[in-house]
Amino acid sequence: MSVKVDSIDHIVINVADVARTAEWYRKILGMEIKVFDPGQGKTPRTSLMFGSQKVNVRPINADRIEWFTADHEAAGSDDLCFLTASTPEQVVAHLKACGVSIEDGQKTRCAWRPALSLLPRSRRQPDRDCVV
Repeated sequence: MSVKVDSIDHIVINVADVARTAEWYRKILGMEIKVFDPGQGKTPRTSLMFGSQKVNVRPINADRIEWFTADHEAAGSDDLCFLTASTPEQVVAHLKACGVSIEDGQKTRCAWRPALSLLPRSRRQPDRDCVV
């Protein structure tokens, strides 16, 4: 029997400051911040919700037993690519209005989803993750 993945349940980003990072994604990209109880007496966790997608925001100093993670977690080591129905011009104007510096605005259309725009490459997320 083979297994075929249908979609991603969630991703986890490792950050230095959960509140600051979550607020950046809320303010700049319109994501909803949700705090949830993972159960079994564990510390509450923070998620960023958008559409049917979920990004968990893990503090880099979280206990590895309580929150199982990769072997080499580090803040600022993630590359995240988001799609939007907004035009590239609208995205650039919004990012500039929010004071977000765009480091590489070359790729603005998604090759495999041509009707949608990619956000210009910006590394001004609090932990300097590459947000596209």
